[in-house]
Amino acid sequence: MKRILFFLCGLLLSLSTVTAQTDTYTVNNQSYELKTEVAGTLTLLWNTFSQEYRYFAKKGTTVIELTNTKEGRKYQDEYKKQLQELTSDTAMETDKVKLTLASLRRFFNDYNKKVDPSYAENSFLTNMEYRLGVFGGITNSIFVENPDNISNPQFGVDFELYDATALPSHSIVFQFKQTLSTDEFDYSASQFSINHRFKFIKTPAFQIYLNTKLVTFTASKRTEEIIENDMITFEEDSGSSLQGPLVFGLGADIKLGKGYLSLNYNDAYSFVIDDNGEFPVDLTIGYRFVL
Repeated sequence: MKRILFFLCGLLLSLSTVTAQTDTYTVNNQSYELKTEVAGTLTLLWNTFSQEYRYFAKKGTTVIELTNTKEGRKYQDEYKKQLQELTSDTAMETDKVKLTLASLRRFFNDYNKKVDPSYAENSFLTNMEYRLGVFGGITNSIFVENPDNISNPQFGVDFELYDATALPSHSIVFQFKQTLSTDEFDYSASQFSINHRFKFIKTPAFQIYLNTKLVTFTASKRTEEIIENDMITFEEDSGSSLQGPLVFGLGADIKLGKGYLSLNYNDAYSFVIDDNGEFPVDLTIGYRFVL
């Protein structure tokens, strides 16, 4: 479970790197596309150039690059003196500040709170939106044995975390799905999954996204009819599994009222789990409420 949590945190941090909004700034007559990590009296800007992280500080209309040059084997830590000069109007300790995004973020937020009592931290994931969805549909359970390719009904709920400012194209979704057994295919399953959604088309009216199941816990039960020597018996099999299946699907959210009509084609393909050879049929329709 710890590995799963570390993976999700790493995913969110990497997505923030990819999707943060950039603006153009001129520093020493050179133009840079920079991302805003902290905005306030002292603003923290950054980006990567040739796979190297570079950090900038903006105060008023002045933008400077925070530097840490190396002479021989020793770093000069110029950025500490630069930060001391930028924050000379209040007592700030720079000795323990590292030239990393996390350390600089803390320093910039601490300074802004000291000089501006109304300041609120405004870095990564501070404008969260929550969506609660309900859905229903059918599935032919492509990743289990299904000899006659029967589709069963399914229903469920999901809870989506989304930040339109920090991660405008990404969200994390916690989903519970229940597959119901039928007389034709006596298979049922309860599944909890953690999903990532990449919204590659975004308009005010609709969004289209790739859904990726990252982690699933599934508890299933099936009954098979066995005919032997003209005798019919029924064998029940049940079990559970925890997997990182990387199962892909597509979805669309269409604005309807205060929420969204949700259309999904789920469990289309997995790089990890073998399917049963049938064409995947896993379709749901639902509605998402913005909380």
